[in-house]
Amino acid sequence: MVVGLLVNIQGVVTEGFEPVRDAFARNFEVLGDRGAAVAVYRDGRKVVDLWGGTKDADGDAAGPWTEDTATIVRSATKGVAAAVPLLLHQRGLLDLDAPVGSYWPEFKAGGKEKTLVRHLLAHQAGVPALDRGLTTAQAADGVSGARAVAAQRAFWEPGTEHGYHAQTFSWLVSELVLRATGRTVGGILAEEIAEPLGLDFWIGLPESEAPRVGRVAPVEPPASAGLLKTRPRRNVSEAYANPDSLTRRAFAAIDPQPDENDPVYQAAELPGSAGIGTARALARFYGATIGVVEDGARIFTPATTALAGTEFASGPDRVLVVNTRFGPGYMLHGAASPLLSPASFGHPGRGGSLAFADPEAGIGFGYVTNSHAKSVTADPRAQALVRALRSCL
Repeated sequence: MVVGLLVNIQGVVTEGFEPVRDAFARNFEVLGDRGAAVAVYRDGRKVVDLWGGTKDADGDAAGPWTEDTATIVRSATKGVAAAVPLLLHQRGLLDLDAPVGSYWPEFKAGGKEKTLVRHLLAHQAGVPALDRGLTTAQAADGVSGARAVAAQRAFWEPGTEHGYHAQTFSWLVSELVLRATGRTVGGILAEEIAEPLGLDFWIGLPESEAPRVGRVAPVEPPASAGLLKTRPRRNVSEAYANPDSLTRRAFAAIDPQPDENDPVYQAAELPGSAGIGTARALARFYGATIGVVEDGARIFTPATTALAGTEFASGPDRVLVVNTRFGPGYMLHGAASPLLSPASFGHPGRGGSLAFADPEAGIGFGYVTNSHAKSVTADPRAQALVRALRSCL
């Protein structure tokens, strides 16, 4: 384990945002980061763009993390993917109050006939887990996942409760978009969001971009990371330890756990977990959800921006076993997932990554890391950066 790593931080910081650079350096020196990047847009202008460490989390053979290094961001992918159904809604092509079955008739099985599109996006659809997990090949084939969630009996009456659809979100959103448009989430993202805005972010990594991607690895942060001070409650620990709990089953919808460094997995269109990109792309993306970014455009109309931050579900989460808040595809600010302010919407990635927008402060934020800790929604490294950013505003 690397502790006290002194890293030559690269990039730029606009005057007034130096505390973000200090916090980023401390993540390496004290909190166990190995390779990472952070970026911030404010009012459409880039004010922070930093990177450091090694490209690979498990060694320095691949060299340093560079300006163009990309990494898998796990569930931070969900926030980017959510822009696709919201963009379709903005264009009148997807009705959030329509039954999912009106687009995808097979989904009406298993007590899910009253599931609305808004329930699907807000983790209220009742299918966070599968009776039998899919192999990585099945998860990535574009067919098996949709069939499995369509056939799955709901764990609760859709719309009455919520629980984090950690893996099944991929197949739910993918198939809904495919049925509504005949196109894939990754294809729409690439053609209508990433390319016009110049975003280095992919759901379904092209082979040509593979050399840019660093290896990820699990890490055990030092005690100085502060994890001991935020030890989960007993019921949360028990839920993650019990293989029969809905918590464990939700995270095991792909079984065994996929090799996230496998090119086949990275090339798969899994909008709940396998997005790959840079911190700069995430910050610019979120900046474009709330306004016009420099040399670019905006993604959402003001009405859709307001919708993205609207609470659809809140309270006890059947999967995460803490109180969570969700909008249409976005996790909202709360004790379990602190963002910049109550106005923020975005998504963390299990193990470290975090990206969000804050329309009141005009902020688009992205942090990515190749060092995956055990944190689920509130990694100490990401939170240190958010606190530093808040101090600058």
